[in-house]
Amino acid sequence: MKKASNTLINMVAALFLISGGAAFLLTEVYAATKEPIEKSQKQKEEQALREVSPAFDKAIPATFGELSGFVLLKGEDTVGYTLKTYTDKGFSGHIDMMIGFDKNLNIVNTKVLYHKETPGLGDKMTQPKFKNQFIGKNPSSFRLKVKKDGGDVDAITASTITSRAFCDAITRAYENIKKFKK
Repeated sequence: MKKASNTLINMVAALFLISGGAAFLLTEVYAATKEPIEKSQKQKEEQALREVSPAFDKAIPATFGELSGFVLLKGEDTVGYTLKTYTDKGFSGHIDMMIGFDKNLNIVNTKVLYHKETPGLGDKMTQPKFKNQFIGKNPSSFRLKVKKDGGDVDAITASTITSRAFCDAITRAYENIKKFKK
């Protein structure tokens, strides 16, 4: 039996076959998981909408400047607004959040939808001890900066960057809703 030689052509062909097979498998896995992932994300956002919003009967999709969200109605009356906001200033980068405001632009609640912050440190932004300090506050009078920077926010110990990023996301939502309400 003749042994195959290790020529450049043989090596390139083998590499091409392995790469092509891997690409095909990745494409199939992506196609199979795309819809379930999108469905799961949509359910997560719908649940967050209920968690952060004042009581409402109807949520009308709306665009608030650069952000999307909902105008919330109870009967015919507007009772609040919910915006999907973000920041790229987290310790580990991008953070997606949902923020609920009542009709006077007081913060009803916040919900982090996505982050890569450090477990045990930055991810404390999702815990009540940190996030509840924003409930009922109006950003027009509650300074959305950590106390170290002259604001009213108690930062997460050893996670000031994440705390600043959380404030940045809320500020982005507030600035966009404020323009919408004018």
